[in-house]
Amino acid sequence: MSTASRLVGACLQAIPNSAHRLQAGSYLLLAVATFAQPGQRPAPHLAFAYPAGGQQGTTFTVSIGGQNLNATAAAHFSHLGLTANILGYERPLTQKEINDLREEQQQLQDKRIAARGDKAKAPFTAKDEARSAEIRALLAKRGNRQISPVLAETVTLEVTIAADAAPGEHEVRLRTPNGLSNPMVFCVGQLREVGEPVQIATSAPRDPRANRETDPRSNRPKTELAVTIPTVVNGQILPGEVDHFRFAARKGQRVVLVAHARSLIPYLADAVPGWFQATLALFDAQGRELAYSDDYRFNPDPVLCYDIPADGDYVVEIKDAIFRGREDFVYRLSIGELPFVTGINPLGAACGGRETFELTGWNLPSDKLALDTKDRRPGTFFVSVRGQTQLSNPVRIALDGHTNTRETEPNNRPDTAQALTLPITVNGRIDRAGDSDVFRFEGKAGAEIVAEVFARRLGSPLDSVLKLTDAAGKTIASNDDYEDKAFGLLTHHADSRLTCKLPADGTYFITVADTQHQGGADYAYRLRVSPPQPDFELRVTPSSVNVRSGASTPLTVFALRHDGFAGEILLGLRNVPRGFALSGARIPPGEDKVQITLTAPFNVSDEVVGLSLAGTGMIDGKPVTHVAVPAEDMMQAFAYKHLVPARDFMADVTGRGAAFRVVTRGVVRLAPGGTTRIQISAPTSRANGAVHFELIDPPAGITIAKSTAGSGDTVNVFIACDPAKVKAGTQGNLLLNGFAERAGPNAAKAKAAPRQSLGAVPAIPFEVAGAPASSAQ
Repeated sequence: MSTASRLVGACLQAIPNSAHRLQAGSYLLLAVATFAQPGQRPAPHLAFAYPAGGQQGTTFTVSIGGQNLNATAAAHFSHLGLTANILGYERPLTQKEINDLREEQQQLQDKRIAARGDKAKAPFTAKDEARSAEIRALLAKRGNRQISPVLAETVTLEVTIAADAAPGEHEVRLRTPNGLSNPMVFCVGQLREVGEPVQIATSAPRDPRANRETDPRSNRPKTELAVTIPTVVNGQILPGEVDHFRFAARKGQRVVLVAHARSLIPYLADAVPGWFQATLALFDAQGRELAYSDDYRFNPDPVLCYDIPADGDYVVEIKDAIFRGREDFVYRLSIGELPFVTGINPLGAACGGRETFELTGWNLPSDKLALDTKDRRPGTFFVSVRGQTQLSNPVRIALDGHTNTRETEPNNRPDTAQALTLPITVNGRIDRAGDSDVFRFEGKAGAEIVAEVFARRLGSPLDSVLKLTDAAGKTIASNDDYEDKAFGLLTHHADSRLTCKLPADGTYFITVADTQHQGGADYAYRLRVSPPQPDFELRVTPSSVNVRSGASTPLTVFALRHDGFAGEILLGLRNVPRGFALSGARIPPGEDKVQITLTAPFNVSDEVVGLSLAGTGMIDGKPVTHVAVPAEDMMQAFAYKHLVPARDFMADVTGRGAAFRVVTRGVVRLAPGGTTRIQISAPTSRANGAVHFELIDPPAGITIAKSTAGSGDTVNVFIACDPAKVKAGTQGNLLLNGFAERAGPNAAKAKAAPRQSLGAVPAIPFEVAGAPASSAQ
C-alpha cells in the first residue's frame, strides 16, 4: 500500500463518529465558503481550470470553475505570452428556475400529446420541439443542485499561448467587479495536446481483479481514446471514472508517463488526503498489467518508465486511488520518450564558480550538466535539461556562500570519518541501503553548532536522520524530521536539523543516514555544519488583495526565522504607485506573524496594481532586507494549513470605500484588568446609519468592552485586556472591522438589525502594559 493510500485510510478513520459513515470510494464534500475581506463583496474564488494548460503557439477554450465568478471582465496571467478572451459564464439554475422549466416542459409535453389527437386544433410546432430540447439540455447541464457551491460557476475563456511563451507552470486569475481571484496553476507545454476520452460501449470481459459487490471497477463505464505519442492528455475525473488511452509503441522505446494532478491543485480543503490522488497503470493489448504507480517517491503524482518489449498497442489507465472524482480532479498526462531527471548530484554548490552536476534519469541527452554560478545569489532554483524536442522535468538545486566540499568514501565509521573545517557545506550521497556517512570536526566548549540536511526539500528521496556524538561515542544531540514552513508543498518534512552548544573542547562526530535504511544513486544530500547564521524569510497572504479606493484591508505577514533570529522586522512597500500605505508595519521581536493593513489611495480606482513588500531586520548590527514571497494560506483535508507560494502579489482597487482613520496616536498600551480607549474617525452617511466596530482575529483575552460616540464623527472603542490570558509585554496589531446597523421599519420584528460591512480600520499597534491598571474613563 502506498503512503498516500495509507494516509487516506488514516484520515478516514480520524473523522469523528458523529459524521456520516463513509462507504468505500466515497468522501466528504463541504461547501467551503468564500469570505470577503472587510468592506468587500465576496471575491471571486477559483477551484479549477480545465484544461489546466496548453501547447505553445495554440488557441483553445478553457473552463474555469469556482464561486462568485459572475461578470468576469478579464483574465490575468503571470506570463505575458498568455492572453485570453471571455466567452461566457454559467451558473447552476436556482430551484425556482428548475421548477419553472419543468412546468414549461410539462406544458409542452401536454401540447405534444394533444397534437396527436388533433393536429389542426393543437399543433406541436418545430419551435415547440426546439424549446423542449433546449429545456432538456438546460436541466441536464445546469440543473445539478448537488454540486458544491465552490465548484458550481463556470467561466469559459479563449486562451492564446504565444509560440515563444516559456514552458512550465504559470498562473491565471480572474477579475470581476468584486475584485481579483486567487491564482490557479496554468501550464505551457511543448507537445501536442488532446482532450480526455468519451464513454464508449465495450464488450471486454469484466476486470478479473474487481469484486462486483465492493469494487466500483466492476460496473464502471469504460472510456478510451487513441493517441499518438509524444503527447499531453488533459482530463477530468468524475466519481467512479477511469480513463484509458491507447498508443502505439515500438520495441526498444523507453516510454515515460508523467501525471500532473496534485501539482495543479496542491490542496483540497474538503477531501482526504487533501488532493486528487491519481494512479497510473500500463497494459498491453491483451489487457495484461505491465506496470503500476500511485506516486513518485514522496510526490503524490505518479510517474512510470517502461522499456517497450515489442511493437504494438499499449493502454495507460488513470484514475483516483479510491475512485473518487469531481470537477476539480483535473490532470495532465504526458506520454512519450520524454527526458526525465530522477537524480542530480551534487544537490548544490557555492555561489561564484562553475559546477558540473551528475545526472541520472531516462532519455537524457547527457549524464552531465555544467552550470555557471557566478551571478547567482544564495537560495534554491530549478534547472532542466533539453531532450531532443522538449525540456525535462525541473529539478531543484541550492547555492550558498559557504565553502562546499564533496563527501569522500570510505566514511561510514568514526575511525574513517571525513574531517571538516567549519563553516562548510558537504555534498554527499547515501550510496547503498544501510549506508551512513560520518564526519568529524574540532569544537570548543560553549560553541553553538547548527547541522542541517537539505535533501527532501531538493527532491532527493532521502529520509535523513542526524546524530551528533562526542569522541567517546556519547550522543549529544539527534534529529529525524524538521519542518520548514518555507516549503509549503511538502507534507512530509523529512530533512533533519539539530542545534547544540558543545559541552567541552574536543573532537565531535556527525552521522548522516536514512531512517528507512535505504540508499542509492539518487539519495543525495547537502549537509550544512556551521555556527548559527541568523536570518529570516517572509511570506505575505493573500496574494490577491482586493481593496476599495481610500479604504484599508488586512494582510498577514509570516516571518520564517532561521538559526535563532528573534529581532523585530520592519515592513515596507517597494516600487508601488504613490498613495498606497501600510499600517502596523512591524513584526515584533520573537513573533512569527503579524496582521497589518494596506490602505489604497483615493485617486486610484478600477485598477490592478503590482505590489512588493519587504522587511528589514538587524543582524549582527547590520540591516538585512528580504522581499516577501506572496503566498496562499491553503487548507488540506479539513485541518492542515500550508503556505503555498504564488508568482505575483497584486492588488485590485475597486470602487470607493469607507476611509476610517485612527485618531489615537502611536502604540496603544493596553491595561491588564482594565480598559483602554481608542478613538476612531468614522465618517457616516444617512445611508449607512450608526457605525460599530468588531475585532478581527484578536489575541485571546483581548475584547471590545464597549463603544461610545465621540465628538464630531469619532467613535470611542474601549479595549479590555484579561491578564489571565494575555502576557505582559505582548505586542502586535489590533485590527477592527467597521459595520453599520440600520434599524429600518421592521426592526422590531427582526432578530437582529441588518448589517453592512464598511471595511477595516488601519492596523493599530499595541503593547500590553506590565501591571494591572484601573479602567480608562
